[in-house]
Amino acid sequence: MTAADTTSPAKRGLLAKLVLDTRPLKVLPFRRLWLSTVITAVGSQLTAVAVPKQVYDITGSSAYVGVAGAVALVPLLVFGLWGGAVADVMDRRKLLLISNAGIAVVSVLLWLQALAGLNSVTVVLVLLGLQQAFFAVNMPARSASIARLVPLEMLPSANALGSTVQSFGAVLGPMLAGALIPVLGLSTLYLVDAIGLTATLWAVWKLPPLPPLDGVRRTAGLRSVIDGFRYLSTKSVLLASFLADIIAMVFGMPRALFPEMAERTFHDPAGGGPALGWLFAAIPLGALLFGLLSGWLSRITRHGVAVWAAVAAWGVAIIGLGLSQSLWLAVVFLALAGAADMVSMVFRGAILQSAATDEMRGRMQGVFTVVVAGGPRLADVLHGTVGAAVGTSWAVSGGGVAVLIAIAIAAVALPAMWRYRAAAAA
Repeated sequence: MTAADTTSPAKRGLLAKLVLDTRPLKVLPFRRLWLSTVITAVGSQLTAVAVPKQVYDITGSSAYVGVAGAVALVPLLVFGLWGGAVADVMDRRKLLLISNAGIAVVSVLLWLQALAGLNSVTVVLVLLGLQQAFFAVNMPARSASIARLVPLEMLPSANALGSTVQSFGAVLGPMLAGALIPVLGLSTLYLVDAIGLTATLWAVWKLPPLPPLDGVRRTAGLRSVIDGFRYLSTKSVLLASFLADIIAMVFGMPRALFPEMAERTFHDPAGGGPALGWLFAAIPLGALLFGLLSGWLSRITRHGVAVWAAVAAWGVAIIGLGLSQSLWLAVVFLALAGAADMVSMVFRGAILQSAATDEMRGRMQGVFTVVVAGGPRLADVLHGTVGAAVGTSWAVSGGGVAVLIAIAIAAVALPAMWRYRAAAAA
């Protein structure tokens, strides 16, 4: 008799309710899409560390790291909205192939400029902006495809699976980055990302066609984008879910300060070291650990309340980070923030995918991409500027306080979010 045989049915049932719900992986097309995410999860995070590190190495200024966030924000805003409109009018599988290929090419160019030792901030920022343009087109198509691949009741579980594997990559990627930069050089990070992105093209190629369901021929122009905003204006719950993420990310995401904090607060060597990797990895580490025990999230129906509570918990954790003088205490607070972000991400994604109709999902996911990816970019500008003026501790802890104040105001002003339940989307 094995150890598993001696486990009581009650304990097995409790474990099944707690651990990550893997039912969506039984759906072959979703499993392929998910596997493509697994492959790129680590590589993309290597680039996410390499760009701010390279900018900081060239300039020695966190303010310039913030400028990099601003440069990346513009293509996210423009192409995120337009990419969402395109995802509603063409086969989403084809759009994924085109945009994935574009991201891979730009990653190769980033590798070449770092390998050549150009030390040009302009070149890095131009390539970063181009990469973010392809990313902004890719994400709405990828996210809008999920609701076509799995049943509606599995959406929270599917989102948890995607978020968990992204968190895994976001943990391993920065840790590898911190270890690889002193040994192999920064350029290697871009190369690994490019190789991983190329490998994903096969997984996307094997997806089924995902054309518009209604068969109506449309164009992805300005009018289509405006129609999406009109639709969004009638969905107060969707507006509230976007606002919650904006509050958490803009006021409470201090990643632009991580290179400076690693050196000046946690005593990394100038060329890079483990503290930088830990700071970038801690938030996804918390999200990963929480995601592995997220099976119970599928039984929560008060999605709106869960989002408000998660953002408030994020703010408290960021305050703790700002007050930390020990690296390991900072890692603990960032991990708690990551767990809170996982809850928020799962339920915001479920709200969006269930409350929006299929012909609008691409455009709503475009707005979602702008909010999710653009919020941290605005935070890079805000925290980089404020941190340079008042110091990292005040900038980080003050941002956490701002999160708590703003989310309390939003919760009072938007009561529909409190009342929202999963069944309401049916």
